[in-house]
Amino acid sequence: MIEIAVNNLAAATGARTVTGEVDRVCRGCVIDSRQVEEGTIFVAFPGENVDGNDFASRAVQSGAGAVVMTREPDAELVSLAQDKGCAILLTDDPEEFLLRLAHAYRLELGCLVVGITGSIGKTTTKDVLAAVLAKRYRVWATKGNFNNLIGMPLTVLSAPAGTEVLVLEMGMNHFHEIERLSQSANPNLAIVSKIGTSHIGILGSRENIARAKAEIVQGMCAAGDFLPLLVLGGEDDFTPFIRDTFAQPAGIDVMLAGVSDDDEVRAREVRVDDEGRPVFTLDFGQGETIDTMLAIPGVQSVPNAVKAAAVAYRLGVTPEQIDAAFRGLTITGHRQEIKRAKSGARIIDDSYNASAESMAAGLDLLCSLSCTGSRMAILGEMGEMGDEAPRMHELVGAYAAAKKLDMLACVGGELAQLMADAARMMGMDEDRIQVFSDYQQVLDRMGGALEKHDVVLVKGSRFVELDRFVEGVC
Repeated sequence: MIEIAVNNLAAATGARTVTGEVDRVCRGCVIDSRQVEEGTIFVAFPGENVDGNDFASRAVQSGAGAVVMTREPDAELVSLAQDKGCAILLTDDPEEFLLRLAHAYRLELGCLVVGITGSIGKTTTKDVLAAVLAKRYRVWATKGNFNNLIGMPLTVLSAPAGTEVLVLEMGMNHFHEIERLSQSANPNLAIVSKIGTSHIGILGSRENIARAKAEIVQGMCAAGDFLPLLVLGGEDDFTPFIRDTFAQPAGIDVMLAGVSDDDEVRAREVRVDDEGRPVFTLDFGQGETIDTMLAIPGVQSVPNAVKAAAVAYRLGVTPEQIDAAFRGLTITGHRQEIKRAKSGARIIDDSYNASAESMAAGLDLLCSLSCTGSRMAILGEMGEMGDEAPRMHELVGAYAAAKKLDMLACVGGELAQLMADAARMMGMDEDRIQVFSDYQQVLDRMGGALEKHDVVLVKGSRFVELDRFVEGVC
């Protein structure tokens, strides 16, 4: 993790030093005062409900090497800091402070950086790429979904000395956020996963979503003789737009990888085994192929796994190493994890988040698994859809009806009802459709009714809390 003297900390970030020894060396960076250890940098974030500045004294008492505040410290805090040997710095923008500090440390590490963005599959792509690269390199990757303007720089700052490749997930809600992340991390390689409808309620259209994701090229840079490379999928309808409008004008090389016939690296003859795991031939071009299997369910993960393989192959990981990593994959929780309920039913826990595209992919996975009991979907509402929300929920309901499920449970309010109504209009029997207001109602009504041979998809946006249903039945 980062080790930096107070004077260099101020110089790298533009923060003003109020008090403290300039040669005091700090180690590590946190935004939660409860995580402060001896020498830690504590960055206080003001908030609507909790103001980190109010915990500056606790951080000093806990041994912080430096406390970064957004308001002037009072005399009592300054005196305490001087007694404890803790520096106090002031910044107008703690987000920008973290991004600048992460940039300085990224340069100090001198490692390769891979940035990953997109609407669907960012975290799975990150998990796959980190696992594959770890066959050859010392890798540090985003933990969980630490992918925003706070989480990404904290990931960089926690990277150990000697890291050879940083794998960084980059998420956003608005324009210019990916741009800021990219300019901080300076990725040498980048992957854009599929452009979908997540955040369409904020950005207004899929084209605008593509524009926001394409901001990743703005911070990309070469690494010695290694020119910056952007990996896109030939199957994505926005690939030509991103390539022609953003990547090529910026001098970024583009490689296509996925499941399209035009992709340089592609999956061929994709099928699934009895557990829903994709089996396919990975074709690297020039006659080099390997038969492989992804140890995670669902064919929807294949295009992004191939993008990860393309990056790894470009960095010298062998096809045999890629195959071994694919077969041993584990991914971040609540993303198409197959679990066993107490009753023995198989639960596809995809409760972390949802968009119309990922809902369809989840339903496809549900129907690809062998099932001798009932096949059920518990679908929560999708957030951040804006004016498109009614139409998107109706599309999901109609798609669910086409899958001929034994039971569809829609969870939430008006949008959940729209989803159920659409399924009904598409011919799904009334007695196979239920609407629940929240996860607890689903748990009370359905939790005890699951049987050994049932297969159940559980998916929705985080605010619906369907992960708590999964916890209740497993």
